[in-house]
Amino acid sequence: MAKSYQAPLPSGFTRESTASEVVAGLDLSGKTAIVTGGYSGVGIETAAALAAAGAKVVVPARRPDAAQTALGERSGDFEIAEMDLADLGSVHTFASAFVGTGRPLHMLVNNAGIMACPEARVGPGWEAQFGTNHMGHFALTKALKPALDKADGARVVALSSTAHKMSPIRWDDMQFTNEAYDKWVAYGQAKTANSLFALGVDERWAGDGIRGYAVHPGGIFTPLQRHLPKEEMIALGWLGEDGEPSELAKAGFKTPEQGGATAAWAATDARLAELGGVYCEDVDIATLSGDEPSRYFHVEPHAVDEAEADKLWDISERLLAEAIT
Repeated sequence: MAKSYQAPLPSGFTRESTASEVVAGLDLSGKTAIVTGGYSGVGIETAAALAAAGAKVVVPARRPDAAQTALGERSGDFEIAEMDLADLGSVHTFASAFVGTGRPLHMLVNNAGIMACPEARVGPGWEAQFGTNHMGHFALTKALKPALDKADGARVVALSSTAHKMSPIRWDDMQFTNEAYDKWVAYGQAKTANSLFALGVDERWAGDGIRGYAVHPGGIFTPLQRHLPKEEMIALGWLGEDGEPSELAKAGFKTPEQGGATAAWAATDARLAELGGVYCEDVDIATLSGDEPSRYFHVEPHAVDEAEADKLWDISERLLAEAIT
């Protein structure tokens, strides 16, 4: 069954709102946030907005030097640490070090990810997009649970995407071991997993004061497209033949500043305090898709289905246990 509440508030913001506009007037002093991938693209805009509002923002980075350079150009209290989501040992080391400080964690924004990459394997053989985008964040979030518990009210924000429409969870072949690999189907499954994980967090941990939210940031030109050749982006309609953004992209894509807004909103807006487990887009709760689904808007029932979220959580627990034994 789909999440019972999945409809706009309305929030008063729009799809053009930026992350800085969303947090304007908020005082996050004394709060700590972790933003994975918070040094480029949408992630740096989310991290910078939270920091500008007074939060201390910890940015685990696969490339700490690049993170230092990028965040050095932004104002705010940032802390950079090394972590690679595709490496469970690295995830454990980072999370253990953070929990060991005794600090509460008020906001965890699981932003980092890979998209439509060539077939690859991570961990014990997981398909790379599922393994990095979902399992890496699953392991990180579970390991950070003691710090989330200390916050006396914490939020976990998972970056999903309208790409969840491309595939539900492939229960019979999650790792593409039986069927030929399709990079877009794999990405769609991973984005569905991100949404279901946010719902799973909320179902299990709301009683501990930890709420979960899934976020679609919007279409944005960022380093996420690094695996896509220009010819493919032209075929998708994102670029014109001249290599410049197409009219479709100009009309529908967001700036990175706008792309970071929904995650910043989900991490901070007081009106969401009793509305966990929802999928959000355009700085509001998304509409549940109906009989005539939109390709680029609304959320499909399979991405906010409580039974599917439970099944994914149980399987992810098993996969993680097998990987670390």
